[in-house]
Amino acid sequence: MSGFREAALKEMGLAPLWVRRAATAEPDDVQVLPQISEAVSIDGSLHVKTMDWPTLQSVVRDCTACSLCQTRKQTVFGVGRPDAKWMLIGEAPGAEEDAKGEPFVGQAGRLLDNMLASIRLTREQDVFIANVLKCRPPGNRNPAPEEVRQCEPYLLRQIALIQPRMIVVLGRFAAQSLLNTDASIASLRGKVHKVKFGETVIPVVVTYHPAYLLRNLPDKAKAWADLCLARSLIDQLN
Repeated sequence: MSGFREAALKEMGLAPLWVRRAATAEPDDVQVLPQISEAVSIDGSLHVKTMDWPTLQSVVRDCTACSLCQTRKQTVFGVGRPDAKWMLIGEAPGAEEDAKGEPFVGQAGRLLDNMLASIRLTREQDVFIANVLKCRPPGNRNPAPEEVRQCEPYLLRQIALIQPRMIVVLGRFAAQSLLNTDASIASLRGKVHKVKFGETVIPVVVTYHPAYLLRNLPDKAKAWADLCLARSLIDQLN
């Protein structure tokens, strides 16, 4: 193991003995993601499903589709490469993300960066990180169904434009939203899911949210196994 990877694993609280290739899991049934309706438009004319990347960024920045626009400091569009093979999806911005306009900052963000480094990825070069919601819910409460409904076309358009080869979902709420399930994260992780977007089928791996891992250190080992599974899958595709 390289010194870089070993240092990253130690930072995550994982000893090198956790380094092992994950066994390939059999995929679950394919979950078909909804298509963006022509009815989803801005000012009745600009359809989300036809937006290019700069237009989508601009529209998200100025979005007033739900009441979260009244309490946010700024929207959090996402960060990383718009042509990344990897896409990470979290729940919603927190207070630090709302202030900075970037997902996964602060202590949870540093842990996520170390998790990525452990499988030879960086947020700047290899992944795109987004959230189900682009605005922070007050008090970091769970997103409301109406808020998810209003924000969903933005996330779907991001997926369509990025065309990732792998999606890693971070946390229970994001996993339940993307996979349209009420199953627990314990039952969703450790296996391969698949979502179909148009004609493209994308493998999905579910793991714990970094903020959860900061409070539950023993589960870092499970998160590492999830990342190994995702890395193994995408390596097979290359």
